[in-house]
Amino acid sequence: MLVALIVTAAVFLIAGRLIIVFKEKIKFFSTGSDNGFKFSEISLLWKLARMGDIEEPLALYVSVPTLNKAISNVITDSRRKGIENTDRIQNFLSKLYKFRTKLNLEHQDKKGLDSTKYLDKGQRLRIIYPGHGVFTSEILNNGYEMVIRLPVQKGVIKVPSEDWLNHQISVYLWRKGDASYVFDTRVTNAGIFNGQSVIYLAQTNELLRAQKRRSVRCECNLNASMYFIKSEVIDFNLVETEPGYKVILEDVSEDGAMIRVGGKGVVNAQIKIQFMLGETLILMYGIVRAVEYNPQINQSRLHFESIHIEEDMKNAILSFVYNVLPQDKKDVFDALSATEQDMAEDETAPKEDEPEELLPLDGVPPEAPIKTEELFSAPKALKKEDLDDLAAIDVSDEL
Repeated sequence: MLVALIVTAAVFLIAGRLIIVFKEKIKFFSTGSDNGFKFSEISLLWKLARMGDIEEPLALYVSVPTLNKAISNVITDSRRKGIENTDRIQNFLSKLYKFRTKLNLEHQDKKGLDSTKYLDKGQRLRIIYPGHGVFTSEILNNGYEMVIRLPVQKGVIKVPSEDWLNHQISVYLWRKGDASYVFDTRVTNAGIFNGQSVIYLAQTNELLRAQKRRSVRCECNLNASMYFIKSEVIDFNLVETEPGYKVILEDVSEDGAMIRVGGKGVVNAQIKIQFMLGETLILMYGIVRAVEYNPQINQSRLHFESIHIEEDMKNAILSFVYNVLPQDKKDVFDALSATEQDMAEDETAPKEDEPEELLPLDGVPPEAPIKTEELFSAPKALKKEDLDDLAAIDVSDEL
């Protein structure tokens, strides 16, 4: 009985020792199997990892650049040893190139990015750590987990590595030649990688294309005047001196607004919005893209897209939006702004479409613009009770 116990203990001890010794290899083979790779392909990649001195062998399953580096290491090493042209090395390289072609074609067939495991080393990241703000980092290695440089704010480490552990974060990035993406993930570990402080992120398949920063709007309740554009030649600096339609801006951004107005609105109407934002007069010219009409109260909500706004006025709106936003939305705004800057620095990024030309309404005769000497101060902001007057103001006849 005692002998049996000793033998059993020895077996478990040996098994445990083997698991520890071959832990990395077991993980490599099980991951390859889980991802649909053949045993022969897994064996080939494991051999490549050993010969190519790859620090993170699991990256060979997903990263073409890592695979290229490993193949290059094999070629360099075989040349140094004078065995590059041997049948063994050449056959090995042939199999590797075949696998590389397969992996590359799989990448090309994908429409956009559907997993973080396809992100390359060197990818710049903008990270939101809830309650701490926006950080900058980059990928140092990408395999079973993402290894990223310890995130910093303005080049300074504000949060030590241990304080990131097990926290959920949001990551924004511009993928070169592709698009902007955002995903949520968890910090799984922290440590040192190639002499640098790092944190480890869990991989995810839940990625979304990030919205444009200009789409970030803030809710508001601003009084404004609305005018219909009738001139063939538009004076973008013209301050209206005659009363316009009283409207309420329910939200606003640098590229548009949600307008509440009396009567039934019409899609594609070309309008001008004039209002005060603090001490700055704002003039926005654009098009009604969509209308939500409520017949019970005879009011419409106009989805207004701005086609033209002066730079100083745009900056005033951005300042207003940013200062009104709650902190969590400010972080998103900052992350998107930084990601757009990354996009601007990418020569392969698609260019923004040119602004749509603002055309006059069909069948409406042009009006003579007001002369400069006839201008006076902008209309005063409307009172709160003007909101009740909206139902009595019907723009339908004008539209």
